[in-house]
Amino acid sequence: MKSYFDLKGQVAVVTGCSTGLGVQMAKALANQGCNIVAIARRQEMLDKVAAEIKAEYGVDALALRCDITDTEMVNETVRKALEHFGRIDILINNAGTGAVAPAEDITDEQFESELNIDLLGSFKVARAVAKFAMIPAKYGRIINIASMYGLVGNKIAGSSPYHAAKGGVVNLTRALAAEWGKYGITVNSICPGYFYTDLTRDTLNSDFFQQNARTMIPLERYGEEGELDSAALFLASSASSYVTGVNLPVDGGYTCM
Repeated sequence: MKSYFDLKGQVAVVTGCSTGLGVQMAKALANQGCNIVAIARRQEMLDKVAAEIKAEYGVDALALRCDITDTEMVNETVRKALEHFGRIDILINNAGTGAVAPAEDITDEQFESELNIDLLGSFKVARAVAKFAMIPAKYGRIINIASMYGLVGNKIAGSSPYHAAKGGVVNLTRALAAEWGKYGITVNSICPGYFYTDLTRDTLNSDFFQQNARTMIPLERYGEEGELDSAALFLASSASSYVTGVNLPVDGGYTCM
């Protein structure tokens, strides 16, 4: 019997892996036998996540603090991961932020910060992982976490820097897929819709957002914990070996209207 999502012995770097969707996806990969390099800025939270992954799934998990806007720190972090594991097969570029304000009130600093973290930061990590690990190995799976807001606009909460940065991630995905395919590296993105996390729960449960969900989301609800996992597993595994340059919405149908 073939196990389509078997990742036993592989190594995945997951950024933004201290809370929320990053932790969920890391655990989904670990559940399939994948070793995890958890990256974020808060070491204490990373250590907790790594300990949980080791205890729950019996794989190795390495917690490395890294600011993805710092090029030298990114390169050094990738080197540390390679020293520990000897390989990096999968990258999930999940770290990000989000400035919310009317476009006319957004500051230059807010816009620049968003691009620096969500777009340039994602590129820096992808560049380092590809250069030091995947291109030499002639194999890799890169999954950029973009957003449905990288595909469309919105009238609910002004967040023009986020739209711009995630739109950049969408086309960066296509560009890297085209360039790195010759090395056996696939590059795809997932474009999540509204998902419950500790940070979003109160906002999404407000009357305003609940009404918006019924109006704008064909499935008339938000994404629950675990509903992003199968998309990440598919794109991380050999099951997606002929899929690259794709931006996959997991949004309850939000972007189909």
